[in-house]
Formats: sequence, C-alpha cells, structure tokens
Amino acid sequence: MKAFADLHLHSRYSRATSQQMDIEHLSEGAKTKGLNVLGTGDFTHPVWLKELKEKLVLKDDIYEYKGVKFIPTTEISLIYSQGNKTRKIHHLILAPDFDVVDQINQWLRTKGRLDYDGRPIFGMTSPEIAENITSISKDIEIIPAHAWTPWFGIFGSMSGFDSVEECFQDQTKHIHALETGLSSDPAMNWRLSALDKYTLVSNSDSHSPWPWRIGREANVFDLKKITYKEIVSAIRTRKNLLYTIEVDPAYGKYHIDGHRACKVCMQPEEAAKLGNVCPVCGKPMTIGVLHRVEELADRPEGFVPKNAIPFKSLIPLSEIISSVYGMGLYTQTIRKKYQQFIEKFGTEFSILLDIEKEKLAEVDETVAEVIINIREGRAKIKPGYDGVYGKLILEKKQLNEKRKESSLSKFF
Repeated sequence: MKAFADLHLHSRYSRATSQQMDIEHLSEGAKTKGLNVLGTGDFTHPVWLKELKEKLVLKDDIYEYKGVKFIPTTEISLIYSQGNKTRKIHHLILAPDFDVVDQINQWLRTKGRLDYDGRPIFGMTSPEIAENITSISKDIEIIPAHAWTPWFGIFGSMSGFDSVEECFQDQTKHIHALETGLSSDPAMNWRLSALDKYTLVSNSDSHSPWPWRIGREANVFDLKKITYKEIVSAIRTRKNLLYTIEVDPAYGKYHIDGHRACKVCMQPEEAAKLGNVCPVCGKPMTIGVLHRVEELADRPEGFVPKNAIPFKSLIPLSEIISSVYGMGLYTQTIRKKYQQFIEKFGTEFSILLDIEKEKLAEVDETVAEVIINIREGRAKIKPGYDGVYGKLILEKKQLNEKRKESSLSKFF
C-alpha cells in the first residue's frame, strides 16, 4: 500500500500561516494533491492540540479524518550558544499518539511557554532536547528540519554546524534522518559521505493548504499497512521508502548566494571572489545552500551512494500553469485550468507523475509539454536566493502563444 506523506507543515496558530490551516482544509488539500498521510504540525500549541483531539480518531495505530491519516508532529525552534557562536536550529518531532504528545508538552512547559506560537522557541541545546524527548518514548522521532536553510538549518551558513555529530554530540544516536528542505535535494546531500547513514526525507513545511504549497515535497512509502510504526520504521531503516518527491532545488528560496534588498544573486564561485559581500551595498550576502554544500562536500557532483533512495523532481501544477499563462496563482484563469486537470485525472500527483502526455494534452497542450519536460529532468529554473523563490523558465514561443490566447479570451 502506497503512502504519500507530507510530515512537516503548520497550523493557523503559527505566525505567517493561512487561517485556513485547519483539519478540514488540510484534508481537502491532501486529497486534491494525492497525499494520504499528513503531519498535524504544531502539537505543542494548546488550542490546536485541543482541536486535534476533538477531530482526529485513532484507528489502527494512526489518526484519521475523513480518509486522510494524520501523525502528530511539531517543529521546535532552538536558539542557544555553542562554540562561541549563536545557533538557531529547527527540529521536526514525530510522536505516536496524544498520550505521548501530552508528556512531551508537559516537559516543554518546564522550559518555556507553548501558547504564543505554533512553533515555540526554547533556549535549550539540541542534545538536551534529544535526550529528554526520547526518554519519554522510544517511538518518538526527531529530524533536523530543512537541514541546509541558512538561518535555521543544522548545516545552515548563518548559525549551523558542520556535522550532525557536532550538533547532537553524545545524543547523535537518536538521529536517523535529515529533512532536505526546498533548496537542496538528495543528490546534493549525497556529496557528503558523513550523511550516508541518515535517511533523507522531504516535506513541504507548508503554511497554507493550497496545492502549490502542501505536498510540494513529500515521501512515498510502500507499506503493508499505513501506521505510525510502519512509517517510522521505514524512516529509520530505509526499507519501504520508495522515493521522495522534491522540487528542483533551484526553486527554493535559498539555493544560491545573494542579497535580496539589492536584487543581487550569484553562484558560489562568484560570491567567493567578492568575499561573499554584496557588490552594490557592501553588506554580507546570504550564503545559499549550494555554496554551503560545496564547503562541506567530500565527493564530486553526480556521486550516488550505494542503496541511495531515489527521488523525483517536480514543480507544483499551479506553478506550471501560472508560468505558462503569465498570470498569478490566485487568478480565476489559473484556478479554472487547474480544476480542469483535477476533474479529468483525479489528483495532482497522478498528473505530475503518471499520466501520459497525449492525455494531458487533451486539457492543455503547452502545460502538458512542460509537465513532461519537468518529469524528464529538462526543466530550467532561475535560482532562488535570500528568501526569493526560484522561477520556472519557459520557451518564448510557448509563452507568447499561451499569453496571447489568455489575453484574447476576455473578449469572447
């Protein structure tokens, strides 16, 4: 049984999230996307946890709401000093049930407040949280979140570490997986031999339930039964994890180096020549994930370890349609075209992964062509930097035809 799982997202109680990040909209969005397992996000927040307990039903070792399965998850932000440097690290926590969640929260309340935000901040260290959380239950899983993000990743250029061991010290034994994040993919992580022992997982870290956010990265398992224990076992052993779904890392907001305020971005070698300083204002640039990987890598680009879990690079369907038509994601034209695809083929993952070009072309030939190009690794992306998302680059001929068509349609 295949499980398409997005295990890292947030509720409406986290800052900068949609007010529609509730169980109802999440379940609806998951079904449209093709996900059948979601993380709850934010189980540390008391009001959100109350809602989760009221709406989710525990059935066969996993929670469920209207056909979508849920795993209790939360993201913790840690800010502390180690090695004469301020560390800002985010960790994803998975728990088997609400009884364990209550115990986690009871301990966390001794360290600080939980009610002010869905992603609480603590001053404890990574080893401290790993040791204490795992002592509550051996079934709890701790995963360093978006591992390469400059500001809050375990390997981030601004406040991270050079290894998992440096971060977790004697508690490294509890770490089985790393989350790649939008700006890196497994191929980039394979360049570090020290990471071979860790399972690479991918999740959306979504702040809204819309299909261009939820499930933009995900994990695909092949399980005898979809349960919490089966999923955690697959993460820990790498057995039954078929592949991960990634966006092209250039699409991520921190792929290359740059300075958003000055609209300056560049590849790592260019930034290094400038001393990583913005050539416009003279301030330090945000060092991106690609640069950081180059700093730590001990293998050449293209290296594939033995027993590596494969991955598939996709771009959300709404983003593809938006790029083709040159119109915003929220416009009626884009929503209508997206819905035409969903009504004909069922789920977005089916469209992006499986449906052949000829059938896709029955809805839209140009969009179909772009989907196949992305599926076959021929997509071109203008890289993201310093908090700016990357952009899909299309051929001018395709753009001109479609945009002319969409501009004329309003007259008929």
